[in-house]
Amino acid sequence: MENNSKNVLATVKVYHGYGHQKNLVVYGHVLAGNVVVASRYGNNAIANAIRLVKLFFVKPIPKVSVRLDWGDQQFDSTTETDGFFKFEWESPTEVSAGWHPVTVYMLDEQGHVAATGEGKIFVPHSTQYAFISDIDDTVLVSHSATTGKKLRVLFSKNPLSRKTFADVVKYYQLLSLAHTEPDVLNPFFYVSSSEWNLYDDLNEFFKHNELPKGAFLLNQIKRWYQLLKTGKTKHQGKLIRILRILEAFPKQRFVLLGDNSQRDPEFYITLANKYPDKIVAIYIRNIYLKKELPTKMLFESLQNKEIHTCQFKHTDEAILHSKSIGLIE
Repeated sequence: MENNSKNVLATVKVYHGYGHQKNLVVYGHVLAGNVVVASRYGNNAIANAIRLVKLFFVKPIPKVSVRLDWGDQQFDSTTETDGFFKFEWESPTEVSAGWHPVTVYMLDEQGHVAATGEGKIFVPHSTQYAFISDIDDTVLVSHSATTGKKLRVLFSKNPLSRKTFADVVKYYQLLSLAHTEPDVLNPFFYVSSSEWNLYDDLNEFFKHNELPKGAFLLNQIKRWYQLLKTGKTKHQGKLIRILRILEAFPKQRFVLLGDNSQRDPEFYITLANKYPDKIVAIYIRNIYLKKELPTKMLFESLQNKEIHTCQFKHTDEAILHSKSIGLIE
């Protein structure tokens, strides 16, 4: 992951990017030190808590030069105050569907390579559908509406012991195959208010549970003293990230999946009214009963009445609804 010089010890983390020939995007962070990803997980709650805290003991490196190599192309940028970088570019040649390697270099003041990070870019097939899904309390049991429960689960569990909602893996696997073939799966984009600190954990969780592989778009990285505020950020950034996905794939039709613990219903209705011909359906997991009626009223405010909506308590209800509208078989 990192190739460090004598003067600089740093890690270049490159997250899964996405796009197509005309619009390729990749994100990442440059962090001080050697950021180690856990290779083994245990059932000890204290060990899990220590491991989680370590994910937030990061020191971003701001205003450092980074360079991206893509085939014969080279692009230069500078990290932001939180060490974050973003590259967005157009490929001169057509990019085949699938996962493509990408390399990002951190440069020192003399322009020499100080650290190297490798990642991948996800280029979807031109399938009929694409799916944008929230993570916490949509896929992953997180108790976002109850702070005490949320923190207890977050600190005591690890990616292998965290729980999915019943039948959600089955449902997402069915969606990945909706009106396509096993070798041309529908694309998934996972957009969350969780921070980039949790990126590796989320990847491990999705892999362990055999959820469809996809690109993650998470929230601004946090430091150790902000740990108790994990997931508590301005959620407007989540709306902006979803907008970018919709605009990046003008030929795709989207299904939006979320829950009512935060602002997913409001955001999804806003997006559906802005892109009425791009949104096929909206699914909201009803985990916060006080928001059941407000969510229903938001559904009724949809301008395009042909967009399907479903608020559900159990995943099997969403599966039955998806079958009833012909989304899955």
